[in-house]
Amino acid sequence: MAKSFKDLTEQEILALAISLEEEDGRIYADFAEGLRDTYPATAKVLEGMQVEESEHRRSLIETYRQRFGEHIPLIRRTEVKGFIARRPVWLVRPLGIEQVRKHAESMELETRRFYERAATRVTDASIRKLLVDLAEAERRHSALADSLEEQLLTPDVRQAEAAAERRQFVLQVVQPGLSGLMDGSVSTLAPLFAAAFATHSSNAALLVGLAAAIGAGISMGFAEALSDDGSLTGRGYPWVRGAICGLMTAAGGLGHALPFLISNFRIAVSLAIAVVGVELALISYIRHRYMDTPLVSAALQVMVGGALVFLAGMLIGSA
Repeated sequence: MAKSFKDLTEQEILALAISLEEEDGRIYADFAEGLRDTYPATAKVLEGMQVEESEHRRSLIETYRQRFGEHIPLIRRTEVKGFIARRPVWLVRPLGIEQVRKHAESMELETRRFYERAATRVTDASIRKLLVDLAEAERRHSALADSLEEQLLTPDVRQAEAAAERRQFVLQVVQPGLSGLMDGSVSTLAPLFAAAFATHSSNAALLVGLAAAIGAGISMGFAEALSDDGSLTGRGYPWVRGAICGLMTAAGGLGHALPFLISNFRIAVSLAIAVVGVELALISYIRHRYMDTPLVSAALQVMVGGALVFLAGMLIGSA
């Protein structure tokens, strides 16, 4: 059961402070290691912050030994009420640079507030002075990070890191999502419109469309997840990619299947064709935006492919 902060003794406050500094230092080290290959300049900033945390911990341990002796009880932040629960860093993969920076800012703010509050709880003058000094150091810590960023994160480095972050986003999110959307929007056209023109029944077309969309979503999701584990390609967690691909495949197929909820067949077909046009235009834009494909070329390629599949389905259904 967690203990209230106001019930902590001076000894426990110091022990908790030591634990906090050790944890924060290790988190900065984990962040630095996770970003070293892709964002080396930011990793150096985080290493500098880790050094600062180590100095804070050394000062706290020295004061603790002078006041309470050699044994330092292990008191974790999770055992004291009021601290924000943090997700373990080793579970946050792949690391995003903005996510790391926001996490670091949150850590600094929480630690500074802890020192400010702890300083009001102790009576020993030397301990209070140390806590006040550390609270001020946490304020300066942000300034240190800013100065390190100015020295290490030059405009060229920032541009390179932004490009690396964009590449990761494209590899881990855009590519599987686009692959799924293209497959769902195009491959399900033939069975859907074949069923529609063969039966002239909105209900029959809807059932075929739902089956095709869901089946394609499951198939594409597993295919993407099993394609590679991301360890060499940098494409991230396979099951995350699989989920993105599967959901986008299903969404692409469902988009032009749902208009057949309308019982009037002519209206349903017209609306489904309009939805297909919107889907293909969206695919063209995504390819242009993230794959650097010229917009006209992307639109032409997607529209021609979609039209051919649509015509195939219509001709088969009308035969």
